[in-house]
Amino acid sequence: MTSQDPNEPKHQDHSLIPNATAELKGIAKEGMKHPSTKPVLTGAAVGALAGGLLPVVTWPIGLVAGAGFMLYKRIRP
Repeated sequence: MTSQDPNEPKHQDHSLIPNATAELKGIAKEGMKHPSTKPVLTGAAVGALAGGLLPVVTWPIGLVAGAGFMLYKRIRP
């Protein structure tokens, strides 16, 4: 028998991929009217800028990483 620690992180549901898919479809359909479009584009721009400034990362990798991070933050605040 195991006891659960109340300080242990809670198990998250496994709906990240369906939520991200629905969010991306909404962005694609509504364009700039969708509430997630501007934060995701801002994250992509910041990531691309950081990728351009850092010697190890190229700007396309930074763009994808920045957009992916902001999309994740929109789905899981």
